[in-house]
Amino acid sequence: MNALVPLPVVLPLCVTGLKLAIGPRLHRFQRFISLAVLGAVLVLSVVLMVAADRHGPLSVHLGDFAPPVGITLVADRLAGLMLTVSSAVTLLVLVYSLGQGMADRDDQAPVGVFHPAYLILVAGVSCTFLAGDLVNLYVGFEIMLVASFVLLTIGGTATRIRAGSTYVIISLFSSVLFLVAIAMTYAVAGTVNFAQLAQRLQEVPLGVRTLLEAMLLTVFAIKAAVFPLAAWLPDSYPTAPAPVTAVFAGLLTKVGVYSMLRTQTLLFPGHRLGDLLMLAALASMAVGILGAVAQTDLKRVLSFTLISHIGYMVFGIALAGRGSIGGAIVYVAHHITVQTTLFLVAGLIERRDGTTELTRLGGLAKTAPLLAVLFFVPAMNLAGIPPLSGFIGKLGLMRAGVADGGGWAWALVAGSAATSLLTLYVMAKVWNLAFWRDAPPGAEEEGVVLESAEDDDTGEDTGDEEERPTGSGSGLPVPAGAVVSAGFLGQSITTTKHLPWPMLVATGAAVALGLSYTVLGGPLTTFTQAAATELLARTPYIEAVLGR
Repeated sequence: MNALVPLPVVLPLCVTGLKLAIGPRLHRFQRFISLAVLGAVLVLSVVLMVAADRHGPLSVHLGDFAPPVGITLVADRLAGLMLTVSSAVTLLVLVYSLGQGMADRDDQAPVGVFHPAYLILVAGVSCTFLAGDLVNLYVGFEIMLVASFVLLTIGGTATRIRAGSTYVIISLFSSVLFLVAIAMTYAVAGTVNFAQLAQRLQEVPLGVRTLLEAMLLTVFAIKAAVFPLAAWLPDSYPTAPAPVTAVFAGLLTKVGVYSMLRTQTLLFPGHRLGDLLMLAALASMAVGILGAVAQTDLKRVLSFTLISHIGYMVFGIALAGRGSIGGAIVYVAHHITVQTTLFLVAGLIERRDGTTELTRLGGLAKTAPLLAVLFFVPAMNLAGIPPLSGFIGKLGLMRAGVADGGGWAWALVAGSAATSLLTLYVMAKVWNLAFWRDAPPGAEEEGVVLESAEDDDTGEDTGDEEERPTGSGSGLPVPAGAVVSAGFLGQSITTTKHLPWPMLVATGAAVALGLSYTVLGGPLTTFTQAAATELLARTPYIEAVLGR
C-alpha cells in the first residue's frame, strides 16, 4: 500500500510530458487523458485516505534513502482527506473548463498550454499534501506557482498580466522567506524532515524555535491570505477565467492552511504564538467580511468572503485543541468545496449575462431557476445555515472556543457569530440584486464577447477611428464587450442563455459534493476528530516515518 503514496504526484507529471509531446493536436484524446488521470488520482486519494484511517500513516522513502537524505512522502488521515477533496474539486473544475472552452484556446498556441499547466498544478497540490519534509513542501509550492502563473494569465490580456505579476511578486517574496526559514531550520536541527524535526526542535533554545515558528507562519499566512497579508488576493483572483479563479480560491489558499496545521501540530506543539494567531484570525474575519459588504461585483464579494472565512480555520489552529483542530479540518474540506462552487456559479452568471456586476444583474430566479438553485445552496452553506456542513464546522470551532474559556477565545466566538451573520447578509444581498429583483434596464444581450485572444484594456488611444469589421470570419480580433453572432476562430467566449451542459453538470456535482458533507456529517466529524487526535499525538506520524 505504501507504494501508492507517490502516485498522486507522479501520474499528473508523467501525463504532462505526454501532453506537451502531443501539443495542441488530438483534442478529444487530450480531454480523455486529462479526465482519466484526474479520475485515477481521485481513486488513489480515496484508497490512501481509507488505508490511513484503518492502518495509520503510510510513508515511503523514494529511492530507499532514509531521512534526512531521501525524499519522504507521508499520507496520514489529514493528507488523505485533503487529497480526496482536492482531487474531486480539480476533476469537476476540469469538466467545467472543457465546457467553457478554456482548453480549446490551445489550438492557436505553439504547444498546448491549459492541460499541461493544470495537471502540473494538481501535481504541486498533491506534493504539498504528501510532503514529509520542508524542502519538498517548498518544491510543492513552487510547482504550484509556476503552473498558477500560466493559468492566471491565460489569454494574455493586460489586466491578467498585471494581476499575475502581483501574484508572482508576492509568491516569490514568500518563497525567498521560506528558503531562509528552511536554511535556518537545517542549521539548528541538522535536518528538514518533519519526523526528525518533531524530535530535535524540542532541544533548540526557545527563542530560536519561536523565530522559526514565526517565519514559517508568515510564509504560510501569505499563501493562505491571512490578514494583514491578504491584500494581493482580491485584485488577483477575479481577473482570471472562471475555472481558474474557482480552483485558486477554493484550493490554493487551503494549501497554506494545511501547512500551518501540519507544522503547528507536529513541529511546534504548545506554540507560543497562539494569541497572535487568534488576533490574525479575528482580523481576517472582520476585515474580509466588511470588505465583502462593500463590494458590488460578485467575484470581488466572493474574494473578500474567502479572506474572511480563512479566519475560521486559523481560529481552530490557534486554539490547538482536539475539538478545534477537528473543527478546522472540517471547515477546510467544506470551504474548498463551497468556495469553488460559488466561483463556478459566478462563471455561469458571467457566461449567461456578460457580467458579474450586481448592479447590472437581476431576474435570474425567474429566467434561470436552475442557476438560482445552484447559487442558493452553496451560499446558505457558506453562511452556516443549519444543518449544512458550514454550520457543522462553525459549531465545532465555537464549541472549542467556549471550552477554552480564554479572553481571545471568547472574542473569536463572538467574531465567528458576527461574521456568519454578515456572510448571510452578503449572500442575501447578492440573491436580492442578481436573482430576486427584476432585471435592470440595459441588461446585456446574448452574444457579448467575454474573452478574446487579443483582448487588451491598456486604454491607449491608437488614433484609428476607422470602423473595422469584427466577429466570425472577419479575420480580426473581437474586443471584449462587443456584440457579435459568434466568436473569432474559436478563441472567444461569448454570452449565451443556453449554458453548456458540462458547466452545469460540473457545478451541480460540486453542489452535491458540498451537500454530501451534511449527509455524512457524523462519519466526517468522527474522521476529523481522529485526524486531530493523530496530529496532536505526533507519535504515529514519527513512527511511520522513522520506524520506531
